[in-house]
Amino acid sequence: MESQKITLPVARPCVSFWQQTTRSFPYLHANKNEPVPEESKYVIIGSGISGALTAFELIQGGVPAGDITIFEAREAASGASSRNAGHVRPDAFRGFQVYKQLHGPGQALKIIANEKLVFERVKEFVDKHGVQCDFNPTTTFDVCMTQEFADFNARSFKEYQEAGGDVSHIKFYGGEEARRVTRVQKAVAAYEWPAGSSHPAKLTQWLLTQSIEKGIRLFTHCPVTSVTRSASSSSTDQVAWDVETPRGTIKASTVVHCTNAFAPHLLPQLSQFITPNRAQAHAFVPPAPLNSSNILPGTMSLRHSLKHFYSVAQRRADGIIILGAPIANPNISAAAAASRLVADDAIVNEEVRDDSVKNFEACFPECEKGKLSHGEGLLHAWTGIIGMTTDSVPFVGKIESLPGQWVCAGFNGHGMARIFTCAPGVAKLILGGSWDDTGLPECFEITEERLEKLRKGVSGSVF
Repeated sequence: MESQKITLPVARPCVSFWQQTTRSFPYLHANKNEPVPEESKYVIIGSGISGALTAFELIQGGVPAGDITIFEAREAASGASSRNAGHVRPDAFRGFQVYKQLHGPGQALKIIANEKLVFERVKEFVDKHGVQCDFNPTTTFDVCMTQEFADFNARSFKEYQEAGGDVSHIKFYGGEEARRVTRVQKAVAAYEWPAGSSHPAKLTQWLLTQSIEKGIRLFTHCPVTSVTRSASSSSTDQVAWDVETPRGTIKASTVVHCTNAFAPHLLPQLSQFITPNRAQAHAFVPPAPLNSSNILPGTMSLRHSLKHFYSVAQRRADGIIILGAPIANPNISAAAAASRLVADDAIVNEEVRDDSVKNFEACFPECEKGKLSHGEGLLHAWTGIIGMTTDSVPFVGKIESLPGQWVCAGFNGHGMARIFTCAPGVAKLILGGSWDDTGLPECFEITEERLEKLRKGVSGSVF
């Protein structure tokens, strides 16, 4: 994976479907024109789900809300958390082969077990707090669209099971049965397991609201441009950091980087290991065969190969279908595919948009353009920036070379299946807990040993 110079997020991104439907959020532009305070014990950079949940968990752990300040480069929750495809979809077994190669079988088992736990944690959290975020606990299908991918998934399932992985919650369907349960007439095989979908912007905004109303300060449209050791620090005192923004510099003893793909902007030592990738999503208004009582039974990933896939999630709240797609597959031109490495979420790739809709129509012919009424079909397209890491897992924990700085970033487009353990995990560490207290796979921890291993060229991608 080639490193690239990471800058701040673009100032005027496109507006996603999730953002279109939450424009009344009262804290969208919180403290937009206010100068920043001179000091704060804790500074969190990034107001997406990672930053918002970290703040929430710190308060739950006893930190006074007034000691925490959150900085956001654009409007509140304007990054990947409000631009994804709405899935809360754990990997049940598919990534096991790659994870095993990168991290060994023990860690591979823990990675997949952690994703299953995240889905359960999200469900518990939403139920406990009554979060109105259109959360829909259902099941998901890995739909094998080719024999090649059916064979790959079969190998992954077999290796995962033989290594001791839990497969009790996974159902397999072959041939005609796969086509019947998924309603995808070109399906070769399918696997089904528990998963869900949500309105990610509403979930993030709920978290922010809880913390703001307790006393946290959120500064939007206020990018952090540098974090440097404060002149007031001494070798005998706790290190303090000067967090610089266009509206002033704030001194903090604890700085948490929750900036996902943009983490290398402030942490250049991660520039070799986190690469921004553009991905795209599309909202589709379904016709009668896919609405009302005909709504799709679960979410799905339509998989032609490991890197050629499309996600589908139909919202229970309004029946809108969200189609997700990476900006790279065999149907996309080389020029369009190369654009995925440009960290610009202001633009939409028309080739990717058209290919995503065409694939959906091929899988569900009742949605072909000629069969739709005015107002049905493609409603909106948007893009977001995901953070891909060279070893396919996030960076979580203390930055050993920068005492008092922490990171929770690099979710590989799988944040909704990871953040609800990673953010509470980093909060536990900040509050004095051990890595064992986090319950996270050891390979998630950002250590000098891991970074050195990555410098030697260990890499691989699951998604």
